[in-house]
Amino acid sequence: MKLRILAAAVALAALGAGAVVAADEPQVVRQDMMKKVGGAMGALAGIAKGEKPYDAEIVKASLTTMSEVAKAFPDQFPAGSETGHETEASPKIWETMDDFKAKAAKFGTDADTVLATLPADQAAVGAALGVIGPNCAGCHEVYRVKK
Repeated sequence: MKLRILAAAVALAALGAGAVVAADEPQVVRQDMMKKVGGAMGALAGIAKGEKPYDAEIVKASLTTMSEVAKAFPDQFPAGSETGHETEASPKIWETMDDFKAKAAKFGTDADTVLATLPADQAAVGAALGVIGPNCAGCHEVYRVKK
């Protein structure tokens, strides 16, 4: 009986360790980062469309998330992370890394600029999305492989 419990504990520990290793993989980290940006973009879009009331704290948090992710995101593409974990990263990232990094930097700069003059109402959030949104589309069109 004790042997079965011990074997089960070892098996569970091995599974848990595998999940921790996967969470540290660059593909998983960058997917999580994009989910954060998507959530931030969704929160801002809800305000801009009038589906949610204006909330300065949500606007600030969303823009901060975008800024922080933009600065760290390019570092999540080391050589060897081109495949695996259902990545949607295009090989073009590694072929034109300087352009990819420039696009991320522009996204971060635009998010910082909007954050510095925090949009004060629904219309201003909509205008901010007009500045930030094209960064997302421009990068996804070139550097994302939709599966």
